[in-house]
Amino acid sequence: MSDSATIDPGTVAHMAALSRLSVSQEEEALFARQFADILGYMDVLAKEDTSAVEPLYSPVQHEDRTREDLAINRRERDAVLANAPAGPKADDQYFVVPRIV
Repeated sequence: MSDSATIDPGTVAHMAALSRLSVSQEEEALFARQFADILGYMDVLAKEDTSAVEPLYSPVQHEDRTREDLAINRRERDAVLANAPAGPKADDQYFVVPRIV
């Protein structure tokens, strides 16, 4: 683990406050060690020579299954207005809502 991977419990407490999480002092110490271990392992990975490795976004070959982009109105006005409360709240074409001032 390098010096740049040192995380203190105060930093964990700050991150928890930003995330609006409540963390006990024991958890702060545990998370500080875990974060430091993670950052230390990132240092190990950063030292690996990947210059001969071609970039890869996924090891699985994906088939592009796209459809033609068509604008289709699939809902009929009467069917949508049928969901409105009965009575004077819905007229023939629109939802009628109470006025909010």
